[in-house]
Amino acid sequence: MRIANLAGRLVVVTADRAVDVQKASDGLFSSNPQEVYARWEEFRTWAGQADLGDGVPFDPADLGAPAPTPRQLLAVGLNYREHVSEAGFTVPDGMPPVFTKYATSISGPVTEVALPEGGHTDWEVELVVVVGREAYRVSEADAWSHVAGLTVGQDISERVIQMAGPAPQFSLGKSYPGFAPMGPWLVTPDEFDDPDDLELTCAINGEEVQRGRTRQLIFSVPAIISRLSEVLPLLPGDVIFTGTPAGVGLGRSPQRWLAPGDELVSAITGIGELRQRFVG
Repeated sequence: MRIANLAGRLVVVTADRAVDVQKASDGLFSSNPQEVYARWEEFRTWAGQADLGDGVPFDPADLGAPAPTPRQLLAVGLNYREHVSEAGFTVPDGMPPVFTKYATSISGPVTEVALPEGGHTDWEVELVVVVGREAYRVSEADAWSHVAGLTVGQDISERVIQMAGPAPQFSLGKSYPGFAPMGPWLVTPDEFDDPDDLELTCAINGEEVQRGRTRQLIFSVPAIISRLSEVLPLLPGDVIFTGTPAGVGLGRSPQRWLAPGDELVSAITGIGELRQRFVG
């Protein structure tokens, strides 16, 4: 199943058409896309039995993030070995590095993003997990049962502020408006032959700059959920960015940054793509 946020309303996506959930359920479920995660199992049962009809066509530019207002947005850093190397760090052991992206940075899959003045703005395609059932102190073996679905994310990062000061400012440097696009929709794990092995790609103006597979994650999706839930409860609708493969601008020689007019396309096989255009 695929669900999406179409102009602020929860829809089920079938092929290239959208079914409005509030209307199809006669008001049983809210039109608010974020609220569905609190009733995820009930919603899945309903959607599996409901006659959803044909739906209506839609423009991808009208889609918002599938989890637009999470209570927690967590992000894992240094989670692919080649990216660890290009960033000049050591491979993490025990607990992965974790930071947050603030919720005001969230946007939909097709957007225009303003580049911070004087900044070095970088790209990081990532698999994003949305929690469907509260997870606290769960095992890796049970972790997937707490996942509502997967989507594509871009951890856009402004490296000047991120690296400035006596301690890195990861969260601030990654939280300018539009720096957390997600979408185009949420895909439930059962839609994949192997949800632990998905291909990610990222391109700037048609030039591929990143390619990787989630089987290369140092901390897999189940490991991330298990480790995070050792410390804090993961709540329905929470968002987790799982890390980026090698190929970011920071790790290049010479370093490369996004510029006005650039178009960034980020994709994950079996989910879809994001498309961001940058302006000064």
